[in-house]
Amino acid sequence: MNYARFASVLFAGLFAGFLTGVAILELSLRGFDGTVYTQVRLVELDSLDKLAVVTLLPAVLSTAVWAYRTNTRWPVVSALALLGFVFGLTLLINLPINADQLAWDAQSPPADWSEVRDRWQLAHAVRTTAAILAFGILAYTASRPSRADSGNRISERRGR
Repeated sequence: MNYARFASVLFAGLFAGFLTGVAILELSLRGFDGTVYTQVRLVELDSLDKLAVVTLLPAVLSTAVWAYRTNTRWPVVSALALLGFVFGLTLLINLPINADQLAWDAQSPPADWSEVRDRWQLAHAVRTTAAILAFGILAYTASRPSRADSGNRISERRGR
């Protein structure tokens, strides 16, 4: 159980931090033209999707194990729902846009590049917020003694 809790907090935190870093980079790109934006996006798309997979999937799996085996189920289930929401939003909005952007030419971005950017960044802001909330819930829950732990301490004090 402790392994699942540790892995859940670790990977959810890594994932939330990764998304926050990407959000900061994306916000800094808003002052540049389509050529610069497209060049940076193509660099981002080279490997960042892999980093998302190796942090989000273990976060979801370990959080599911923790939710199944804990007495503090509802906060962990809430965090799991948020991570599931992030996964779904990523599949529905961000990944299709990523796939389209892979075909963009940095020297000649499409005419609607800024609208596509805005749609991707809005979805990214929503999923980043959800990931940070999930991590916060998990970190807070992990720092609190579970009911089983509290019961064990009470039994120890009574000499049992």
